[in-house]
Amino acid sequence: MYKVIGAGRSRAFRVLWMLEELGLDYEHDPALPGSDAARAHNPSGKIPALLEDGNALTDSTAIITYLADKHGRFTSPAGTVARARQDAITHTVLDEFDAVLWTAARHSFILPEEKRLPEIKDSLKWELARSEAALAQRIGDAPFAMGEEMTVPDIILTHCLSWAINAKFGISDPRLSAYFERMKARPAFQAASQS
Repeated sequence: MYKVIGAGRSRAFRVLWMLEELGLDYEHDPALPGSDAARAHNPSGKIPALLEDGNALTDSTAIITYLADKHGRFTSPAGTVARARQDAITHTVLDEFDAVLWTAARHSFILPEEKRLPEIKDSLKWELARSEAALAQRIGDAPFAMGEEMTVPDIILTHCLSWAINAKFGISDPRLSAYFERMKARPAFQAASQS
């Protein structure tokens, strides 16, 4: 059985959601970043970690990619053009959504107060809105980031859109707002939200 280490209001949500989508049993320890439980599996104290057969896997994207590959769902096969395109969208979301939101969080409450630059948030909001428009155009009218099938980048993107709302950035593109509403209505998303 899998065990997820990490609070559900963090990137651990991505792992919980993937496990729910796959219909797999798991245990959940809602440990906070920097806690003893987090440091036991990642010296940096970052979450999430996924424990399986004595192995600790870290980084939410690595974990959900591993789960998708292992269970043969929510991913294109490695070594295919479809997988390269999937990886491209995954990295776009990480670079242009996750990184922007993480920078905002660092300058809000993570960095020591004397190192924070609160005024950076205006440019980050502008950057995120620009990235939203570009990605929405790239996705087009498809129901998912890769077209007709839900894949790894959908979990990351939906989590980032939720994060944007919670960080008071909002979602500026109406196409992504509609996408977000569809994704959060999924039963597995709802189940993971209860963790």
